[in-house]
Amino acid sequence: MYKNYIFDLYGTLADIHTDESDITLWEKTAEVYTKNGAAYTAKQLQSDYIKAVNNEKKAVHKAHPEYEHIDIKIEKVFSLLYRSKGVECGDNDKLTLDTALFFRQCSREYIKLYNGIADLLDDLKKAGGRVYLLTNAQRSFTWEELKLLGILDKFDGILISSDIECSKPDIHFFKAILSRFELKAEESIMSGNDPTADIRGAKAAGMSALYIHTNISPEFDPNCGADFIIPNGDTLKMRDYLL
Repeated sequence: MYKNYIFDLYGTLADIHTDESDITLWEKTAEVYTKNGAAYTAKQLQSDYIKAVNNEKKAVHKAHPEYEHIDIKIEKVFSLLYRSKGVECGDNDKLTLDTALFFRQCSREYIKLYNGIADLLDDLKKAGGRVYLLTNAQRSFTWEELKLLGILDKFDGILISSDIECSKPDIHFFKAILSRFELKAEESIMSGNDPTADIRGAKAAGMSALYIHTNISPEFDPNCGADFIIPNGDTLKMRDYLL
């Protein structure tokens, strides 16, 4: 039916729970910074992190006034937190990326694929389809999680919101994946668990859409305009519409 199958990640292909409010996370991350020459208390690190995130959001808004929904590159924040303490560290230095990954691992309580997802992705490709990932996320976090889930190599292309500092449901993000991988909207279907970010965004870009309501979805919205709806989180039912 379709040539291109585009998926959201968190809440669609994988179940995840993170908690960045736990003071233990900030204590452990402060220890890493201090060990590497940037002394922080947990509360100071948390406060400076939040300020840096907000400042980076303002900078992206200024740089991209055409985007209604922005994202940031979180590694810029982790790098700034080092540099503000006199530790020279670039945005993509190993120290920065290792610290970002440590932070994510400490904040993540669990991550796992939903039932039947790996087989679904394989079978779509066996049937001649091309499989893509379009997700609101941080590349410095998500790339390793795709490896952990065992699905990194199952995609023909991946576009993460931090890559272009634009996020769903912004139509610029949907147009970006179509342009980058030379896809036609009318030959593509977006599958996602968020009725606004995934479904309305995809429809605005001219794609078909499958809406699956899972355990970490926003409030169920049967009027989101999806072509197909799975209200009970049964990921095995995705096969019925996509294959």
